[in-house]
Order: sequence, then C-alpha cells, then structure tokens
Amino acid sequence: MVDTQLKIQLPRALLALRLGVFIVMLMWTLDKFVNPSHATGIFANFYGVEGLGDALIFAMAVLELVLVLAFVAGLYKRLTYGAILILHGASTLSSWSFYFGFSNMLFFAAWPMFAACYALYILRDADTLMTFKRSQTL
Repeated sequence: MVDTQLKIQLPRALLALRLGVFIVMLMWTLDKFVNPSHATGIFANFYGVEGLGDALIFAMAVLELVLVLAFVAGLYKRLTYGAILILHGASTLSSWSFYFGFSNMLFFAAWPMFAACYALYILRDADTLMTFKRSQTL
C-alpha cells in the first residue's frame, strides 16, 4: 500500500516543487527584462561583476527564460535541473554575508528553495507528471 501511495504522490510532490522553483526563477528572469538596472546592481554587489550593459542583461534574460521554460517542461532534466541547482546555489552562497545577524531575514528563504532544487535534481527520474518524455536523454 505504501509503495502504491508513493508512486502516486511522489510525482505530484515533485511537480509542486518544480512549479514553485519555476515561479521564483521566472520572476528573477522577468526582472531582468523589466528592470535591467536592478540586475546590473545585483551582479555588481553580489558577484563583483561591474559594468554589465542592458543589452548583455537582456541576452542573459533570454537564455535564462529558455532554461526556465525547459526546466518547467521537464526537458533535458540532467542539464536543466542541474543548471537551476547551480544558478540558485551560486545565488544562495553569494549572499553569505546576509546570513550573519538578523539584518535581512528574507535571504534565509533561499535555503529551502536550494533544498527543493537539490531534491528535484536527485529525484529527476521520478519527476514524471506533466513532463516531456524525451527529457530522459540528457
């Protein structure tokens, strides 16, 4: 009985995680289109990359949008789920100074999402609900 429930519930739970991660990543992506100067400031303050122009931010946003859409569709899971895990992991770890003290508690929300990204990556073969079948190839 437990195996039957798990076979039904696990794909549902993974779909919920994938949709939740997708929403956050989509908002980050849309922010680059709508407010490229915000993204420029983030790259300068958190990653030490200065002088990114709007055209480069826009190009990055286009690539990120392709990645995020492929991720939510369940395409090329090893590649897309892995890229989302790495991107979010880099974002989470680059904010290390905010984890000391209690100056901005919102930064701690990155850790459960990082855990969700990790869970999706390691359970990617079980994430089958509302995905494309050819996603198993990469």
